[in-house]
Amino acid sequence: MKCLRLLVLTTFWLSCPHATVADEARPNIVIILADDFGVGDIQAHYTDNKIATPHLDRLVGQGISFTDAHSPSAVCSPTRYGLLTGRYAWRTRLQEWVIAAYEPPLIAADRPTLAGFLKEHGYYTAAVGKWHLGWEWSGAQPSRMTEVHNGQVSLEWDFASPMRGGPTQRGFDYYFGVDLPNLPPFAFIENDHVVTQPTERYEFDAGEGEVLPKAFVGAPMAPGWRLQEILPEITRRAVQQVHDRAKQADPFFLYVSLTSPHEPIVPSPAFRGASRIAPIADFVMETDWSVGQMTKAIDDAGIADNTIVIFTADNGHSHYTGWQQLVDAGHMPSGAYRGHKGDVWEGGHRVPLVIRWPKKILPGSSSDQLVCLTDLFATCADVLGAELPARGAEDSLSFLPAALGKAGTGMRTTLVNHSNFGEFAYRDQSWKLVFKMSQRTLQQSRGKPVIAELYNLATDIGEQHDVSKLHPEKVEQMTDALRTLIARGASRPGQSGANDTIVQFETTQAKRWGPSRE
Repeated sequence: MKCLRLLVLTTFWLSCPHATVADEARPNIVIILADDFGVGDIQAHYTDNKIATPHLDRLVGQGISFTDAHSPSAVCSPTRYGLLTGRYAWRTRLQEWVIAAYEPPLIAADRPTLAGFLKEHGYYTAAVGKWHLGWEWSGAQPSRMTEVHNGQVSLEWDFASPMRGGPTQRGFDYYFGVDLPNLPPFAFIENDHVVTQPTERYEFDAGEGEVLPKAFVGAPMAPGWRLQEILPEITRRAVQQVHDRAKQADPFFLYVSLTSPHEPIVPSPAFRGASRIAPIADFVMETDWSVGQMTKAIDDAGIADNTIVIFTADNGHSHYTGWQQLVDAGHMPSGAYRGHKGDVWEGGHRVPLVIRWPKKILPGSSSDQLVCLTDLFATCADVLGAELPARGAEDSLSFLPAALGKAGTGMRTTLVNHSNFGEFAYRDQSWKLVFKMSQRTLQQSRGKPVIAELYNLATDIGEQHDVSKLHPEKVEQMTDALRTLIARGASRPGQSGANDTIVQFETTQAKRWGPSRE
């Protein structure tokens, strides 16, 4: 019956492109992904916190907030991979940290992506902002996976030639943004090319802000490049995309990957000092403003009723960009949770997730349904009534029933999280089993057995009491379940797959990039 209904709607849409019924079957989808935005950074969620976020507060009042939402990783690139592919990034060869400067694409050319999936279903797809998933850069040498962090930064690259393997070859019709704001080349990228050739060299300017990329002084930079202009330009481009696509008959998917409040901490002049706390708080306020500009554009374009707006973040709030200043002011970026960006603890990967869909989602509602950002793929497919790819989205489960306030089956009850150092955590209902490094540093821990700790989040949300010795049977059962999930290559029911490398969780990995299984 569902297939017949979709066939009728599709036929009607083809004969009458502006028909309301067909549009409702394929709503516009806008995903806004903030960078290093803590679970506690929306004031409507934590009213005692001190940073004003009026635009996000308004979005909270218009939609549903998921209180148990998680990024699949506690750092940038792996989360972006998971969101766009519906697959845990630790199934790739990347076993820790992020994509470094000039490293190759993390998303394989033949891997289905959310953008490509929606494109196949008639969507125009655009990405604006931070990519941080690698390109095949042109140069005397190919882009390589390196063990040394940013080990290719001193090599010569041909910025006049197109880069392959980026957004427009991973399902997007259009892209504008930066690789990331604190790595070279310091220039905007449009589709597959650098917009303005980086013929100058980056110079440190303390007046720009805080936590600036001092390590890359002398790196290629576009003439006149200003770090503080990145977020405003991304915001303008996203707003323009909304207005341009609102005039078209086809639905659109817009993925806006903000560069804030990730370092460099460079609030625009209009926001400097606005919080009266610290520059990082000012930058959180500018992030809120950016979201407000996009939601306003959607409202002004008259497409709000048929546009799903999703706001979330790639991981927890950073601990090195002014954390203590926030805490001293009474603002808790991780809320009641332990840890921060990079951590295997809740503060590293528990993130805000707010969804607005007028007339479909109850305004001002909330859900405690367990959600991972890998689930956005399956949820979007569910919105369309479409089947997921036979191969792909291995770790994606739809949470659409929960978003609509309905009972549903097949929603997530388990979850795998991954830290900056490659530590695993396995969640089963309220139980969380953490496999943490055995030594103080990653290098000291490599190749050594991890330490398993068990927490019951129902009674210990702050992860303060390890109860592994009280529940050894639970530790054994969850460890076996994680082994099975890893070996199966998928966690989606009825799905199987293959990891790209040998994945270990009971010992700390020997290298950042695991060996290929091909």
